[in-house]
Amino acid sequence: MVYVIGLDIGTTSTIGILIELPARVVGLASRPVTLSSPHHGWAEEDPLQWWENAQAITRELLAIESTDPANVGAVGVTGMLPAVVLLDEAGSLLRPSIQQSDGRSGREVEAMRKERDEAAFIKKAGNGINQQLVTAKLRWLEKHEPEVFSRIATVFGSYDFVNFKLTGKRAVEQNWALEAGFVDVSRGELDEDLIAWAHLPAGAIPPKIASHEVLGGLTEEAAALTGLRAGTPVVGGAADMVASAFGAGVQDAGDVLLKFGGAVDILTATDKARPDPRLFLDYHLIPGLYMPNGCMSTGGSALNWFIATFAGQERLAAEAEGISVYRYLDRLAENRPAGAEGVVILPYLLGEKTPIHDPDARGVISGLTLSHDIGHLWRALLESYAYALRHHIDVLNDIGLATTRFLVSDGGAQSTVWMQTVADVLQRPVHCLTGHPGSCLGVAWTAAMGAGLADDWAGVSAFVGRGPTIAPSAANKAVYDDAYARFRGLYRPQS
Repeated sequence: MVYVIGLDIGTTSTIGILIELPARVVGLASRPVTLSSPHHGWAEEDPLQWWENAQAITRELLAIESTDPANVGAVGVTGMLPAVVLLDEAGSLLRPSIQQSDGRSGREVEAMRKERDEAAFIKKAGNGINQQLVTAKLRWLEKHEPEVFSRIATVFGSYDFVNFKLTGKRAVEQNWALEAGFVDVSRGELDEDLIAWAHLPAGAIPPKIASHEVLGGLTEEAAALTGLRAGTPVVGGAADMVASAFGAGVQDAGDVLLKFGGAVDILTATDKARPDPRLFLDYHLIPGLYMPNGCMSTGGSALNWFIATFAGQERLAAEAEGISVYRYLDRLAENRPAGAEGVVILPYLLGEKTPIHDPDARGVISGLTLSHDIGHLWRALLESYAYALRHHIDVLNDIGLATTRFLVSDGGAQSTVWMQTVADVLQRPVHCLTGHPGSCLGVAWTAAMGAGLADDWAGVSAFVGRGPTIAPSAANKAVYDDAYARFRGLYRPQS
């Protein structure tokens, strides 16, 4: 028996999976994570909490079936991207992490856009000049926390930090380096000029490592803390959304994953890098492929906000029936016509990331009258994310990428009315998944491949079931084409 562990360093929780090769999930375990926002727009976490969670989760996973640590052949770690973790020369943390959703560096982004031609930067670095770049966050630190900035010896990401605690080695996984803005895409290497633009000292960005490349073995100290065997191979790791899409089956050009979690993501596979300012560009876990993707600022988080703000009566009614408030509202939405009788919502409630990259964007409810009710509003909110996905698909097609097969995953994919809406707006079938545990599975299989325990990237698909396929209704095409045009016309950049 050979086992592999995958750890997911997520924004709200740390999740672990233990798999037995070739195709059995032994178990899952999780621990909560505390997100701190000490000032408006800030998003920070304590990396030591991630490491403590990883230790506890690993021990819990081993205890599920009294697994012998000697039979664990590899460990892989995935996580949110691109969080910023800073170490001093001794390897001690300098401050809490700055999360990918942190919005403090808007002025730095404006200054950077004035310094450099963005088109040339995108061609070189693969991504645009926006708050996702680590350089913008480092420039904020240089100005506002100069004592911290002066002591920086290492800059890397969430899963890079956990890898460091496991192996004692400092490295940056390829997708952290790419989204951070430090990779020359044409060469596939860290670029001295891009690193210098962040005003970093020499060597502050450690060597870049491929996702499946073995970084090193567990140290004696890490083995004692986790319950694993010293020397167990640890691979470079993976960006969480890339690992999730890979585990879901996005492995061939034209495959698309629509991810309905706290935010809504869209990811696809391609064999050619086509940098575009409207999207993010990442490496696929399968060598030789890329994964262009989009990430919206909201999704399930906006649905939760809507319920907390407007649906108190519906929540009570749902409790009385013994069903979730989501199902109750879905039932109301099912009884409202496609297009919500003219109500169109722009869901830019936290600004918006892709494809407009506008932190000052705002939400809009258009077409509302006294004849509408909460069922119309709920339907319009579900439809708004379908329109936003169609906007992303237009962008992907515009840059020459095929979008042929649509997979859907995460909590929102359990809503039949939402998935039917997506199919109708896109006028494409959507394929539901079952039993997909998320990013931890993708990185576990990546570890298996990197450690030589598996020899087929497609083998990860054996862990995930295929649910129903939802076909689009041609009867709704015209109304959704019209509503989509209205949706696109609602956004107005702030002057």
